[in-house]
Amino acid sequence: MRYLLTTLVCLFYITSVYATDVSQTNVSGGNTSIQGGYSASTTYESGSSSSSTTTNNSTSNIRSAPPAAYAPGFNGSGIDVCSSGISGGIQTFTFGISGGSTVRDLNCERIKLARELKANGMAVASVSLLCQDARVFQAMENAGTPCPYKGKIGKEATKEWKKYGKLRPDFDEYIKNLKIIEEQEKKEALKFKKEFDKANKENKK
Repeated sequence: MRYLLTTLVCLFYITSVYATDVSQTNVSGGNTSIQGGYSASTTYESGSSSSSTTTNNSTSNIRSAPPAAYAPGFNGSGIDVCSSGISGGIQTFTFGISGGSTVRDLNCERIKLARELKANGMAVASVSLLCQDARVFQAMENAGTPCPYKGKIGKEATKEWKKYGKLRPDFDEYIKNLKIIEEQEKKEALKFKKEFDKANKENKK
């Protein structure tokens, strides 16, 4: 009986308070962040107390690479086709694009056509076709064998090309060359005039 009374008295004079505070916040979006804390405190009636606090923060940033934008492949079909393929692509984290196409090689076509004309006995037509290239036109002119002009060859073709200079495939460069030639001829004419005047003065003495 005495033991029971002692226990009741102890419970009457001692009061125990226990408090717990837990908070947790989840934030989702481009990143995932979890923040939370745990607090616990114990207070005794006599005035003594004990407390503990635990805080947990966890942040994760996860990024995955998007699928790659692969550039398609383009090939010229056959061995006697003057075309080549080009393709390209670009990829970012939000957007990707790729594409491709084929490009004609006109100079390759010209060479093949000229070869066929030559093989069929059309030598003048073959040369005339090659002369559509400015480099070939200049090479022929520098060699003294001008390109054909509407059925005319040799000196007759040269006269026609001078008459209809704007039809030359190298017209722009041809004009530049003419200006250089004219300037040089003026310098030579001026030099000759000075020498001629000097010779006349010496003869008069």
